[in-house]
Amino acid sequence: MAIDASVLVLNGPNLNMLGVREPQIYGSMTLDDLESMCQERAEQLGIQIDFRQSNHEGELVSWIQQARTEHDGIVINAGAYSHTSVAIMDALILSELPVVEVHLSNIYKREPIRHHSHISAVAKGMICGFGPYGYLLALDAIANILDRD
Repeated sequence: MAIDASVLVLNGPNLNMLGVREPQIYGSMTLDDLESMCQERAEQLGIQIDFRQSNHEGELVSWIQQARTEHDGIVINAGAYSHTSVAIMDALILSELPVVEVHLSNIYKREPIRHHSHISAVAKGMICGFGPYGYLLALDAIANILDRD
């Protein structure tokens, strides 16, 4: 599959601490390692990715709003904001872009507060529990969605 598309890959709070933060849950891969892995898959898929991370909800909202005119789809791991941010959900709706949600851990095997995601309400689908490989699955999914559309 080779499509001409641009995908925003967004990472929320604390994902900049991958490799250090709770490696028993999140593994030893750093965010830079994850970005390299995603760039390689994007090349295989024939898509461009814009890989970003922020600990600030407002910055994530602004990037999603910009994506409306700059990108064709969004892959998002909003971290803890998945469970709390109506603002991010609203920005995703406003973007009118296809969204795939991804989480490194299986949110349903964790604390009950993590079992609900506002992002899932607007996403085409969600991938969780597969560690870094989940991002590759998410890129495959968004590429497939964009190729069909």
